Amino acid sequence: MSEHHIVPKRIYYLIFTALMVFTALTVWVAFIDLGPLNNVIAMSIACLKAALVITFFMHVKYGNKVIWLVVLGSLVWLAILFVFTLNDYALRGWLHYG
Repeated sequence: MSEHHIVPKRIYYLIFTALMVFTALTVWVAFIDLGPLNNVIAMSIACLKAALVITFFMHVKYGNKVIWLVVLGSLVWLAILFVFTLNDYALRGWLHYG
């Protein structure tokens, strides 16, 4: 049988509050002109929020090593998809027809 870890409700409320604060921070940063840093900051906050959701709401923090391996594998696959997409986007100007 698998062991079930019981997380106190206080932790869920704290994580929910942190997610709401980070959402408000994302909206606040969107109205400030930081040039190219706007996207970097927004993506950093989004990655932090995703990490909180995966870790606590999906119960990965208390999972066994197979669950961590699946999460790591999906993150590697996501990185591969991003690299191929950005590679295609970056090299489009290099093609000369005619």
